[in-house]
Amino acid sequence: MPRVLIIGTGIAGLFAALRLANAGQMVTVLTKQRPIDSSTNWAQGGIAAILDKTNVEEIEGHVADTLRAGDGMCDKSVVRMVVEEAGGRIQDLLEIGVQFEKTTQGEFQLAQEGGHSSRRILHAKDATGREIERALNDAAQRHPNIFMKANTLAIDLIQKEHKIPEKGVCGVWALNQESGKVETIAGDAVLLATGGAGQLWDKTTNPSVATGDGVAMAYRTGAYIENMAYVQFHPTALMVEGERPFLITEALRGEGAVLLDHDGYAEWCKNKQRDPAELSFTLRASKQGSMATRDIVARSIDQRLAETGKSHVWLVTQHLDSEKLIQRFPMIAERLQTYGLNLGRDPLPVGPAAHYMVGGMKVDNHGRALLASNKEIIPGLFAIGEVACTGMHGANRLASNSLLEAVVFAHQTSEYLIENPPKDNDQQLPEWRSDGLDTLSEHGPIAHDRTSLNQTMRFEVGVSRKFSRLQRAIRRLSLLDQEIDAIWKTSIPTRGIVELRNMILVGRLVAEDANKRTENKGLHYNKDLIATDQ
Repeated sequence: MPRVLIIGTGIAGLFAALRLANAGQMVTVLTKQRPIDSSTNWAQGGIAAILDKTNVEEIEGHVADTLRAGDGMCDKSVVRMVVEEAGGRIQDLLEIGVQFEKTTQGEFQLAQEGGHSSRRILHAKDATGREIERALNDAAQRHPNIFMKANTLAIDLIQKEHKIPEKGVCGVWALNQESGKVETIAGDAVLLATGGAGQLWDKTTNPSVATGDGVAMAYRTGAYIENMAYVQFHPTALMVEGERPFLITEALRGEGAVLLDHDGYAEWCKNKQRDPAELSFTLRASKQGSMATRDIVARSIDQRLAETGKSHVWLVTQHLDSEKLIQRFPMIAERLQTYGLNLGRDPLPVGPAAHYMVGGMKVDNHGRALLASNKEIIPGLFAIGEVACTGMHGANRLASNSLLEAVVFAHQTSEYLIENPPKDNDQQLPEWRSDGLDTLSEHGPIAHDRTSLNQTMRFEVGVSRKFSRLQRAIRRLSLLDQEIDAIWKTSIPTRGIVELRNMILVGRLVAEDANKRTENKGLHYNKDLIATDQ
């Protein structure tokens, strides 16, 4: 019986696990913390989907909006496949137990977000990801063919033949954080669903688990990594001094919230009968203003902050019905109150924060990973969700397309593995190299290096870039890489070491890819290229 190993417990990992388990395959799922600790669980906005496949106008509209947001870099065939599959995958989620918000008439209550030309986003108030995670996790925990291993951090992929990636992979070495031991875990197929890398930046909307582990492991095993320069910064993270950024969903702007700089807000306060949207600085970049795509809005905010020296802009909701807002966004309203802010009454201080990794492991339409050397398939290795680069998002992800892409590709990959079951791998897997290694007694350098990494990524590889800054980042990250390598070779792994090793590598990949680019596209904006773009 095939043994499938899945790393990650977001929507991609758990949906695939359930699909495979229902087909009779044995599935082991690893997660470095609790099963619910995923980026999916933190997703507020929703999942974009046209439920009726025969609604050609809406299908074409969703395709067009996705391609427009992707700035000419999307794979059109992938976009169409994902959009057309949406209805079927939503039905799957409903059958698993996901409950999306409905109107009093019993129809799905659809929202609109930046870059979308119509209302097509299903949601569960402002905690859609939490609801999806709840349903999937409950179903996975009950399934007899799924074995969940929490607090287990994957360290590296095991190749069938050492340093010969074209032979494929057959498992992982993983740190059991409860015992402190490194375990050897076999898998006839390995699915990476490890999420993104937002923790590379000190200001991020991502959970603590988002440290780029999947990309790093795949890169070290010879996988093709693509488009790492395209990192999406969410434009509206709540910026409260001394607190970590908190995501303010784009759906709030879909309901009429407006972005104003300090001058615009002061001007609007003189006459609140005026439509605040007319005063938004975002109109300089797009006629869509506050409802433009994330790359445009985040860049507009970043540039305005640089011009004014302010730490934030304002997200204004005072002109909207506060009761309706609180009913629609109860989680946000509750969180704001802990900071003494009230939705519908107070302007909200917001700014960009690292949010989504658009690039990642290049995969085909079945989620199969490709070799860097020749773009051939790596036997036994798959990637789904944020860790994968499918071609769906191009240079910039359209809002609420991430959950959709994840569930569609989880379906595609699991269906492939059901139709083409992996062959049993009965070879003896090598144990982790631990003889002669000492425990790490000094943790200070690791904390210091992580801070240095965060600062480098923040100031040198942020929303707006320059060649000189990117090259400085590469130099600094290369030095950090040397330092962590020295520790790595002499110490038994800890979570801190494993994550820092991965983050430094992924940070390097982002900076190096950005430094190579000769034109501004989507999320990559290099000030040195402005003249050549015009």
